[in-house]
Amino acid sequence: MEYIFTLKYQLADGGNDPDVLVERLGKAGCDDALVGIGQPGRLALEFTREAADANTALRSALADVRRAVPSARLIEVTPDLVGLTDVAEIVGVSRQNMRQLMLTHPGSFPAPVHEGSASIWHLADVLAWLQGRGSYSLAKEVFDVAQIALQVNVAKEGRRLPPSASRELEALVG
Repeated sequence: MEYIFTLKYQLADGGNDPDVLVERLGKAGCDDALVGIGQPGRLALEFTREAADANTALRSALADVRRAVPSARLIEVTPDLVGLTDVAEIVGVSRQNMRQLMLTHPGSFPAPVHEGSASIWHLADVLAWLQGRGSYSLAKEVFDVAQIALQVNVAKEGRRLPPSASRELEALVG
């Protein structure tokens, strides 16, 4: 199957010649990625990767980038954090339709990760909710990539906590 996802990285200072980066990435197996290097100190790779499953596709891409640019620090895997407009586009409905679903199902619609003037959700949570309703036809590949992206992003952020704080907070937030 073919899986589409983006890996975003922060580059270490120095040694970020775009031509050298692109060449190293190609040699490391990232020839199935569109490379974005427009923002100084950042690298974005939009992959279209063939693999048996989303997990294999994403993990192999992470390993390939690590080989090519070992000093790069992963910022985010997408698609994961999304607004209602993003979800609507992915699902193929209007933003107003997504908002109506959210407002008419306040007890079951997934809670946002951040709530405010621009609320954001984990895409996997919203897609799972929509899938549970049975009224939307969703591409399995998109759902699978969203789930793996969520797992990678949460694992990356979880490393920032000391183990004792992690256990204590887990007990508090349930």
